[in-house]
Amino acid sequence: MTLAELLVRLGSFGLDLTWRVGFDEIVDPRCVEMERRSANAGMDTLTLLSLTTPFLQLIDAEARGFAEDKLVLVLTEFDSSSWDVRAVDERVLSELRHHYPGAEYL
Repeated sequence: MTLAELLVRLGSFGLDLTWRVGFDEIVDPRCVEMERRSANAGMDTLTLLSLTTPFLQLIDAEARGFAEDKLVLVLTEFDSSSWDVRAVDERVLSELRHHYPGAEYL
């Protein structure tokens, strides 16, 4: 599953968020651009989505979504294969569970 896919699955909840993205390892030039745009005020969801094509590989990345100045969503990617999703709104997690019924829930 890609970051782009997760962003789309967030639906309207994710649309108005401001994102700050960080990486432990830079493996693609777009990662540099995401970090640059994350500096200071962050970037909107559509900008982040435009930088996350289906073939973008991320290794140990964290995308933090803010509503105004409050952290409301954290997407943590591990080794380009699995995601940890933390959200303040249980409806977001329920929606993701609906789309990914085989996912493990902790």
